[in-house]
Amino acid sequence: MHQNLEAVLFDVGNTLLFPNWPRILEPLKARGMWPDAKVLQETERKTKRQFDQEMESNRGKVDHSFWEIFYTHLLTTVGHLEPELLRQLMQATHTSANWDVVRPQSREILKRISQRYRTGVISNADGKIDKVLSVCGIGDCFLHVTDSGIVGHEKPHPAIFAAALENMKVAPERAVYVGDVYSVDYLGATKAGMQGILFDVAGAYREDGLPRVESLAELEKVLDSVSE
Repeated sequence: MHQNLEAVLFDVGNTLLFPNWPRILEPLKARGMWPDAKVLQETERKTKRQFDQEMESNRGKVDHSFWEIFYTHLLTTVGHLEPELLRQLMQATHTSANWDVVRPQSREILKRISQRYRTGVISNADGKIDKVLSVCGIGDCFLHVTDSGIVGHEKPHPAIFAAALENMKVAPERAVYVGDVYSVDYLGATKAGMQGILFDVAGAYREDGLPRVESLAELEKVLDSVSE
């Protein structure tokens, strides 16, 4: 990354906040099924590969397409690919309040980063993600939250990145965007002139040679190395 970095902006889902799987997957539990963390991560890796290919061929529909692919793979794995069950799971996942799992030390690390850089959020959400961040105890870590439900454009559309940069009062080349999906977050940001880092907890992009981290602690170390 460039040493003239001024701002760090974050995706929310699978970057700052993670799915409340017990709540979201309740319809599966009611049927006596419960995929473990290994199955969920493998499904995420498989989904990201397929989704990125579809986005690159202009066939993807951003979040709707992503979760349709994810749950189609998951339900196929557990042997219950039913249209109504697929609909229920997708609906639950698209509800911002169901993304309320914060990884340990997130607030402390974000506060330290915000002392050195202007920090913000760019999220494909339902217009309520700022409230969810506050309820989860990290809302005050950011100067501004740019929500597609309010802006009217979803990542990777350049307009949502431009809106965030204007709100943050920073030039694109002096900002880095941290998000978990290559075709939406990394390409969206870099095409908007920003720097990009993949937040790759599941390891979907581990072998691709792209800038990536697997935790906020690792991100903090990368940012420390830039300022040295």
